[in-house]
Amino acid sequence: MNRAKLHSAVKHYNSIGVSSGVESADPHRLIQMLMHGALEKIATAKGHMERGEVAQKGGHISWAISIIDGLRASLDLESGGEIAQNLDDLYDYMTRRLARANVENDPVLLDEVSSLMKSVKSAWDELPLIQEGTSATGLDAMRS
Repeated sequence: MNRAKLHSAVKHYNSIGVSSGVESADPHRLIQMLMHGALEKIATAKGHMERGEVAQKGGHISWAISIIDGLRASLDLESGGEIAQNLDDLYDYMTRRLARANVENDPVLLDEVSSLMKSVKSAWDELPLIQEGTSATGLDAMRS
């Protein structure tokens, strides 16, 4: 992951009102926080949409798009290979769907993006466990 891009995404995340903890978080945790923030903004936008609060809905959708753009900007497409390219494409799709949800006032589109982000976040949340398992397996093999 490109540190400069991640730093830019974190700065953006800070600018939209994230609690402290960002300063001490490792890159993996920062991405988790960005994903969580996007999910929160989408959920809040849906509530505003259901109540007919157009300006607030638009603001929260805009924030969600900005967070997803930050996630997208943090991708290292050169060394990230196919996974990074697939995430780039998915983040692009999410932002387009959010924009459409805003214009069409369609909560189903918000649910779609939320579901996609939850899937990506779930996989991201598993990475430390997978890495831990790989490290433990490697240590066990070295001990033999």
